[in-house]
Amino acid sequence: MHFAFGNREDKENIEKGSNFAPKFGDDGLIPAVAQDASTGEILMVAYMNEEALRQTMQKKEAIYYSRSRSTLWHKGATSGHRQEVIEMRTDCDQDVVLLKVKQIGPGCCHAGYGSCFYRKVPIGDETETTAQNSIVQLDQCEEQTYDPEQVY
Repeated sequence: MHFAFGNREDKENIEKGSNFAPKFGDDGLIPAVAQDASTGEILMVAYMNEEALRQTMQKKEAIYYSRSRSTLWHKGATSGHRQEVIEMRTDCDQDVVLLKVKQIGPGCCHAGYGSCFYRKVPIGDETETTAQNSIVQLDQCEEQTYDPEQVY
């Protein structure tokens, strides 16, 4: 199946029209946020190039672009922890996509957690630093859901 994206020449159409006209950055990538479709929890943020976005739309499974490996990355191809896309949205100026997904497997994070957002950054009065170097300390708020050594 071949399809075209809309052009980005008319701001009014981008913000209020019905044409999907994703804005890829100078690097050819668009940020993609994966959210659990049933709980609303943010699972991860990754990037897509045009081909990854097209394949995700066609296959209804999350396919990202790995910046570190410079290649397409079908989420779960190695681990089996796939993301079935239930719904896809874009923001007002179409420079981010939101994937509402059904996470298959015990987690999406390569470090062994259900979500990549397993640590909390302290704010306000919660801010603690180490005595030696004044570096802000993260608060662990999730337990590992699987052992990455056994998966990867």
